[in-house]
This record gives sequence, structure tokens and C-alpha cells, in this order.
Amino acid sequence: MSEQQARLPLTGIRVLDLTRVRAGPTAVRVLADWGADVVKIEEPVDPEHENEMGGMRLGPDYQNLHRNKRSITLNLKSDQGRALFLDLAAQADVVVENYRPDVKDRLGIDYDTLRARNPRLIYASISGFGQDGPYARRPGYDQIIQGMTGMMSITGLPGHGPVRAGIAIADTTAGVFGAVGILTALYEREKTGQGQWVRTSLLESLLATMDFQCARYLVAGEIPVQAGNDHPTIIPTGVFDTQDGQVNICVSGTVMWKRFCHAMGRERWLDDPRFATNKNRSANRRELNDEIAAVFATQTNEHWIEHLNASGLACGAVNNVKQAFDDAQVRHLGIAWPVAHEKLGDIHLVGQPFSLGNHEVGVRRVAPMPGQDNEAILAEIGIQGDTLQQLRSEHVI
Repeated sequence: MSEQQARLPLTGIRVLDLTRVRAGPTAVRVLADWGADVVKIEEPVDPEHENEMGGMRLGPDYQNLHRNKRSITLNLKSDQGRALFLDLAAQADVVVENYRPDVKDRLGIDYDTLRARNPRLIYASISGFGQDGPYARRPGYDQIIQGMTGMMSITGLPGHGPVRAGIAIADTTAGVFGAVGILTALYEREKTGQGQWVRTSLLESLLATMDFQCARYLVAGEIPVQAGNDHPTIIPTGVFDTQDGQVNICVSGTVMWKRFCHAMGRERWLDDPRFATNKNRSANRRELNDEIAAVFATQTNEHWIEHLNASGLACGAVNNVKQAFDDAQVRHLGIAWPVAHEKLGDIHLVGQPFSLGNHEVGVRRVAPMPGQDNEAILAEIGIQGDTLQQLRSEHVI
């Protein structure tokens, strides 16, 4: 570890990670990458399924979500396991969980219980539908939330029915907003000395992420519909075939529209009443797109990307994921973090999408195997020797 990595911004913050699946681990990954000491709390390993667990642990998704953490196994359903967790929580700064809302109460590890032991604790809960309300106890999965928020109703080609986004967008955004909430609460603790309960949900997070589409309804009463690759309100935008591929354009506003017409060699569009205003272009988008498509088909991707960008217009390739990571700008930004993995060899993981000028950030530890740090973590609360062996024999850890 470099000196810069050793003094990352969250160095000294202890996080207990009770999360599973994606939303919670996404939140914790932000904290872990920026230096927090994250202790992942897991159930003791069932020997009959240990090989299956090992295979999952070496998969791309797990490695990407759980790097920079330590792991301890604790049976939270046992009195001893719960007592050990409460001892760990008494020394922690943050606890993150994404159980259904009633589970933490059944286990006796809810916010009020932990706050009694540690008033400075930031306790973060990420759920499908919120901590209370008519749907609070429902299982909340990304695809279900995409449907319920209207996300699927605005995604895809018009007339082809609702389509889910190609990523777990509700999970990911809930994780990011959860991390923002935790960091906000940590900042306030610096002024008050007190912790608090941070709550977010997939339902709230995806509605917030839909942003201007939701605002169209809330402010103007408009119900957005599918627009495919076109922008719902800005024309022309979208994907067009070239001689050797496809390009993406976005022409926003009157100035850009005029610039686009000149760059495409179609000044006559400026005098065409069908295309005179954005409203007219929107009403006649099919006719306009057909005319634009005919021009794009005359040259290559490279020609149009270079020509339009040189004209001050937004134009880019339509890549697959490999092409995206091969792109010169993506390589320059360094968002693919290199990792030397003992079992997987030299691999890359998806890095943090922001940088800080004073810090070098990367993967300090690969995703842990269950309980690999049991001894070290329990030693930090005075558990060693015969007591450790007893906990193992009784399947508490």
C-alpha cells in the first residue's frame, strides 16, 4: 500500500457491513474504496456448500462489489453471536444493512438497540420500499422497482411494450444515495457528536434518478412515454447508421440546430417550416430522422465523429462494453482498476467514478473469503485463544 493509500479520506472509519445482493454492497464499496475499514459480517460457512460459495466468490460481480473489505463469520441468531456483534458495533462508526425492515428487529440489532451502546453510530438501512408504509415488508428487487416507478414505461422503442434497463439501476442508485446519506451523517457528527439513522430505498432512489421525467409529470402534468433512442423533448437526437457502424448525436437548442444543418450540408432544413422550432421538429421527428439518416449513410463513423465534434456538436460511437473500455478516453481516465489476484491472475475491476487530487485510490484487498479475518477482528475486541476455539466449535463463528 502506498503512503497516499494509507491516508485515504475515510481512514479510521470502521464500518460493519451486513449487506447482501447489490444495493447495500454498492454503498459500502464507496466507503471501503476511500479508506474505511469495512468488516463484512457473514453467516458461518456450511461445509456442504463451501465449494459453491468459493465459486461465487471468484465471480466478476462478487469481486467487483466486495473488494477492500475484511470478513468475519457470525451467527447473529445465537446469543453469543449477537453479543459479539454488539461489542463490535460499540466500537464502530457505521453499520449498513439491507434486510427487510422487520429482520433487524427480530435479530435485536436495530438502530435503537445499537444506539444505546454507541450514540455516535451512523446506522444506514437500504430497503426495497422504505422502513414503513403499506409495502414495507414486501421483497423489493430491482426489476420490480423498475416497473413500479414507471422506468420501464419510458424505456425501449415506442409500441414495443415496457423494457427494463440493461443494468440494475435501482440497486445501484440506492447504493450511491445510501453512501451519500452516510457521508452526510458522518459530516454532521463532526459538529454534533451524535450519530443517526440513515434510510433510503430502491423505490425512492429510482424515482429520484428518473429526475426530469418525473418532474415533467409533477410540474406540468405530462406523463412521459417511450421515445426509443430519441430524446423525449430534444430533437434531433438518437442513433444513426453510417457506412461502417452507428453514431449517436444530440443537437440541443436553436444554436446547435443551425450549426448541425451547416455541418451536415443541409442548410435547406433551416428554411423548412416542419423543422423551424424544436416543437415542430418533435412533431415531425420521423421525417427529420429519415433525412438525417440518408446523410449519415454516406460516410464512416470516424468521419462523422471527427467532423461533428470539430463543428462543436456532440457525436459519439455506439460501443459494446469491450469497445468502451478500449476507448482512448476511458483508458486515460483509468476507471478500470488493475488487480493482481492470487487465483484469478491479473484482472481489472470497475473503479470509483470520481477522483480527489490529494489521494491515490485503488484495490488494496481483493474480495475476502468467508471468515478469513475472524482471528484478527475478534482479537480487536479481546477474543483470543480458548475462547476463539470455543466459538468455532459451537458454530458461533
